[in-house]
Amino acid sequence: MPPEEAPRAPFGERLAAARAARGSLCVGIDPHPALLAAWGLEDSPAGLERFSLAVLDAVGPVSAAVKPQVALYERHGARGLAVLETLLSGARDAGVLTIADAKRGDIGSTMQAYADAWLGEDRPLAADAVTLNPYLGFESLRPAIDLARETGRGVFVLALTSNAEGRSVQHVGGDSSVARSIAHAAAAENRRTGGAGHVGLVVGATIGDAAHRLGLDLAALNGPILAPGVGAQGAGTAELRAAFGDALPFVLPTSSRAILAAGPGAAQLRAAAERTRDELA
Repeated sequence: MPPEEAPRAPFGERLAAARAARGSLCVGIDPHPALLAAWGLEDSPAGLERFSLAVLDAVGPVSAAVKPQVALYERHGARGLAVLETLLSGARDAGVLTIADAKRGDIGSTMQAYADAWLGEDRPLAADAVTLNPYLGFESLRPAIDLARETGRGVFVLALTSNAEGRSVQHVGGDSSVARSIAHAAAAENRRTGGAGHVGLVVGATIGDAAHRLGLDLAALNGPILAPGVGAQGAGTAELRAAFGDALPFVLPTSSRAILAAGPGAAQLRAAAERTRDELA
């Protein structure tokens, strides 16, 4: 019989090691049709695969993690999801952490199925972490939170996004805002389990002083903060400092279009990732 594999280290520990080795940048792998066209690729599963693997090869060695946008694979149906499986498998083989940007959220057995799909052992779509939508209640995410802990994986829960529409839900309540309640619940979960937290938050890099105004103590999370919006959406070092303050050491700044536009050349892609990483250090 083959020897048993050693248990996977907790996600927080693996992410900390990746950041120490490669810096804190997370690169989004977003195969938008216009970007595929700019690279001279067809908007097809074949073009999708060439794009995805080229990005992984170029930026994986200089990034803490890569974040494929699941919707842009789903639009190609089963063949698109097969490309996503190939990307996730390739990242595992290369030792690159993956965050599946799926934003899943539901209740009961359906949430359990989502958890199994994205966080379960030996599942073809299993990533190192997945983004989750908590707006059916934070505890509705319990199957994913618990399974992530059991399998050494992580979750990133939407808390305070930078899109204008999000304010109508996330900012409601002032000092007792929805966003604050989500951040509080995530921090409590990390305190309960101890160690490097496996429950992270998604907080937009372009939120300005919203976290401060709404009373979110992001530094108390003891877990990672995924911060999309760097580069093409306008956030840089100054915006990150303004948004996160004392919580900045926990932040994974995320950039996609500003880096991907440098392709299709591997050297240009890697240089763009390194430049962004170093500017944010």
